[in-house]
Amino acid sequence: MSDPNDLTSPIDEGITAEDLGRTLFIGVGGVGMNGLTRLYATRGLPVSGSETKEWPSLPELERLGVTLHREHVKSNLDGIDTVVRSTAINDKHLEVVEARERGIRVYHRSEALAAAMTGRRSIVVTGTHGKTTTTAIISQMLAHAGLDPSYVNGGENIGAHTGAHGNGEYFVAEADESDRSFLRFRPEIGIVTNIDVDHLNTYGDMDSLTEAFERFCRNTDKDGLLVLCADNPGTLALAKTLRGEGRTVATYGFSDGADIQLGEVESGKDGVDYTVLAHNQLLGRFHLPMPGKHIALNSAAAIAVGLYVGLEPEAVAEGIAAFGGVKRRFEKRGEIDGYAVFDEYAYHPTAMTEAIKTLKEVAAPGKLIVVFMPYRVYRTVEMREDIAEALALADKAVVMEIFGPGEAIPEGQGGQKLADIIDLPDEDKVFVAEWDDVPAAVKALAAEGDVVVTMGAPPVQLMPDDLLR
Repeated sequence: MSDPNDLTSPIDEGITAEDLGRTLFIGVGGVGMNGLTRLYATRGLPVSGSETKEWPSLPELERLGVTLHREHVKSNLDGIDTVVRSTAINDKHLEVVEARERGIRVYHRSEALAAAMTGRRSIVVTGTHGKTTTTAIISQMLAHAGLDPSYVNGGENIGAHTGAHGNGEYFVAEADESDRSFLRFRPEIGIVTNIDVDHLNTYGDMDSLTEAFERFCRNTDKDGLLVLCADNPGTLALAKTLRGEGRTVATYGFSDGADIQLGEVESGKDGVDYTVLAHNQLLGRFHLPMPGKHIALNSAAAIAVGLYVGLEPEAVAEGIAAFGGVKRRFEKRGEIDGYAVFDEYAYHPTAMTEAIKTLKEVAAPGKLIVVFMPYRVYRTVEMREDIAEALALADKAVVMEIFGPGEAIPEGQGGQKLADIIDLPDEDKVFVAEWDDVPAAVKALAAEGDVVVTMGAPPVQLMPDDLLR
C-alpha cells in the first residue's frame, strides 16, 4: 500500500513557474487561488482565470493583466499550457475534463505554488490554526526590512494583497494541511504553529495527522531551520524528536525553555505589548498593533525567522510593530447604534477560544455578541461540545446554520443543536436559520458600548455589511 504522505513536487524536478507557460486558474476569485494568481501576474507570466462569482478581488486581477472568463466553458482552454485547480475543483469539472482530453497539464494549487518557489529561499508556515497571521507577520516583517520577499497567503493582508512577486531571495507561503497538499513543499524554513484535532475526514485519526506534520518537517531542508511552538503538546513533542535527529529547531512560546520566549503580556484595544527573550537573552519590549495574546504568540515564530535570516533585533521589532493586520482577523468593519462590528475567521474551537477571550477584553465594559456560522458539517458534529464551550465564553451568541458545501446536514445535527448546548441563558443565545433574519436578532441583543463579531465560515464575512446598514 502506497504512503499517502509521499507527494511529489515540481521542486523535485526543478520545474519553475515560468515552465508552466500560459496558465489558467480555475475559481480565481477565492482567497487562496486569488493570491497565487496575483503572484503569477506580478511575475509577468501569461495568466488567465475563470470565475462565475463577483469577488471584490477580481478588478485588481484585471488591472494586473489577468484575462478573466466569467463562465466555465471549453474555449477557456484555448492556447493554455497548464490548468491550476484547488481541492474544491474535482475531476468532473468541465475545464478539468477538457484539459485532460486535450492533454493539457493539470496542477493542484499547491503544485503551482511549489513551482513558484523553485530556486528561492522558501519559508513555509503550516499548522491547525494561526498560520495565516503568522505568514502575514513574516512577509510584512521581511518587506519592512527591505528584503522584498515574494509571498502567498491564505488571508488578505490589510494594506497589501494575498500574493506578490518580490525580487528578493525569500519566498513566504502559507501551506494547507487539510488535504495533505502541504507535503508538496521543500522549504528552507518550515514553521508549524500547532497540531490540534481537525481534518479527520482526511486523516482518520490524530496519529495520521501527526505523521503528516512530521513528514512536512522532514521535507524541510536538512540544513535549514524548523520553527515549532513550545506551547502545543504536538509540536513540542515533534521538536524533541527532530532535535534528536540532529535537525536545527527553534521553539517559541510562553513556556519556560522556549528558545523565543514571551512574557509580561499586556493586551488592550491598541494592541499587545510583550517582552521577548531569545535563548535567555533579553531582546526587548515588542508591540503589535493588534490585540491578543495569541497574536503575540504568532509573532514569536516571525521573530525566530527574522533572527535566522540575519535581521537585527531592532529591525525585527520595527517590522512587527508595522504589521497592518489580516482581513478577517480582528478586522473592525464599522460602528452602528453605538456598538462596534468586527469580523474574525476563527472556526476551530481552539482559535475561537483565544479570539473570544481577546474580543471580550476589547468589548469591556460592554458585552460581546458572537454571530457564528459553523464551518463544515463533519467538523461541527465531531467538535460540537468544544465549539459550544468556546461560544459560551461570549456574553451572547447568535448561531447560524452550518456552512458545508457538498455536505448534507443529518437530521437534528445542524446549527440548532449547537445553539441548544451553549452554556448561556436562553435569552442570551439564539439559532437563526435564515441569513436575512440575523441583523434583527443582533439588534435585539446588542446595546451601546457592546462589540459584535461575525465569526466562522467564509460567507459570514459578508454579514457585517448587512449589520451596518
